[in-house]
Amino acid sequence: MEIYNAELGASSMTMSLGAKPRLLFFCRGFALLMGLASMVAALPVAALSFGCHATASLLGRVRPLRDAYEFLSRAYDRVLDRLAQKILRDSRDTPALRLMVSLSLTAVPIFAVQLVLGKPRLLLVTAFYLALYGLKFQRFVRMFSASHIEAHRRQGYFSDKWDKVFGRYLEFFLGYLYGNIPELGRTAHVCLHHRENSGPDDTRNTMGYDRTSRLDFLWYLSDNIWTVLGLAPCAYFKAHGDEKNRKRMLGGMTRYYAYFGAVFIYDWRIGTMFVLVPILCMNFINAITAWVQHAFCDSEHPEDYFANSVTALDEVNFMNEGYHLCHHHRASLHWTEMPAHFERIRDRMREAGSLVFRDLDFMGLFVELTLFRRMDVLAEKLVPWEPMNHEQRLALLAKRTSLRTP
Repeated sequence: MEIYNAELGASSMTMSLGAKPRLLFFCRGFALLMGLASMVAALPVAALSFGCHATASLLGRVRPLRDAYEFLSRAYDRVLDRLAQKILRDSRDTPALRLMVSLSLTAVPIFAVQLVLGKPRLLLVTAFYLALYGLKFQRFVRMFSASHIEAHRRQGYFSDKWDKVFGRYLEFFLGYLYGNIPELGRTAHVCLHHRENSGPDDTRNTMGYDRTSRLDFLWYLSDNIWTVLGLAPCAYFKAHGDEKNRKRMLGGMTRYYAYFGAVFIYDWRIGTMFVLVPILCMNFINAITAWVQHAFCDSEHPEDYFANSVTALDEVNFMNEGYHLCHHHRASLHWTEMPAHFERIRDRMREAGSLVFRDLDFMGLFVELTLFRRMDVLAEKLVPWEPMNHEQRLALLAKRTSLRTP
């Protein structure tokens, strides 16, 4: 197994803060501290999320409770379907509307009540985390997908009349609760990540790492904090002479840092539980997503996003997030059209050696690839373009995860 390449791995940090030895040493230490803190913060949130999922699964076996939940859920969906016809630009985006309404009726009032009460209440903290992340982190996954799609919409989800009030509601309002700095989506993701396609100049590229190594993921997680804080994208735009997007990024950072500071000044305990923990969790989960969505790089063609973008399809594929390569190929395509587009580009995917997995989501891919390193499981879920036996699949996965670019 190859080891972490510090020069490649620290690229976004170096880009952000310069390469003076003492400063770089300090920054690497700070990043490592943030990486470790992100894991520590995510552990209790994950325990809560998965523990409540287990409880909900048990309760779901009680038929009256299950029937009542399904009845209320269907009624809720009918109301939102009618509402979507009136306020959305495209009623196909109703799943995103459901998420926005749910968060607005849970996480937002919980946070407001906590601010009014002052001293943190454990019950409110617990309810806040459940409202943000949901069972098995599914609400975070939905937030990630819906916000991701919103970032690519020139005018957001809402029709003209409602856009004046709720324009980019996920990124520019609800995103604060998740520790998502404004402009990381509309500006950094769209104008940086989609320009570089996880190539060598992308602040989130994984080619300097062994994607089967837990230690390498720690270094990647640590370096990812500079992107989450907005510093690496800001430096990227400055280096490329993109003043418009640099100013946008600075504006988003200023607004978020002001929010962060104001809550901590009001009460440092509330700031820690309701602001610091979410941004650390954002760093952790965001790093996992970036790590696996471009996990299988081709060292001979490092800039070919057809080779390094993963397609992971699962029953729970909210807003078709798993069609990641299709999204990179046609980012403006509506999410409901991704499966058809996947069929249209199959030949090109075959030529590039793009990897496709079935019955697997991105969180599951991280668990199997990096956390448990169960390549046998991944080999079984891999959908090869040509007939391959199990050993050939294992060899392909090993080649595409551990090799580095020159």
